[in-house]
Amino acid sequence: MTISPVYHGAPADARTEVEQRTYALLERLQIPFDRVDHDTAATMDDCAVVSKVLGVPICKNLLLTPRNRSAFYLLCMPADKPFITRDFSRQIGSSRLSFATAEDLEELLGVPVGSASVLALMNDPDHRVTLAWDRAVAEGAYFGCHPCRSTSSLRLRTSDVRDIFLRHTGHEVTIVDL
Repeated sequence: MTISPVYHGAPADARTEVEQRTYALLERLQIPFDRVDHDTAATMDDCAVVSKVLGVPICKNLLLTPRNRSAFYLLCMPADKPFITRDFSRQIGSSRLSFATAEDLEELLGVPVGSASVLALMNDPDHRVTLAWDRAVAEGAYFGCHPCRSTSSLRLRTSDVRDIFLRHTGHEVTIVDL
């Protein structure tokens, strides 16, 4: 996988519309970030390689829904933790969850498969998605995620994501222990 050096701030070259909006929002909110550009990170193994260069673990982001599709949950968790559906479902008081569809990702978060991240909540003004962080993610000093495209990754302060970005989007975070 080809990975750029670490840059501070937004790229100067043209990006997809959703990625450009992500960078513009981070700058408007005055949230500093470091960035690397890379080949498409299609797997968590790819993200592990990116994490080493960026110096922060890239979160595993799962969009989940119960069978009746009555709710949607974006779970951000450490890449190396196994996801056990019943543990998460029990903690949030939901029936058994499964993965949402590619169409759900696009409709709810405005991103393609592999590009979900907490930053995609900027595309959820109706708050149809509930955010959950594993405690290890919530307690980390830094937060690693994609800027709504899996060809770049960012390192942000967790406190900036929680206290500035999420306050701006109006989403609250539920902390879970997986």
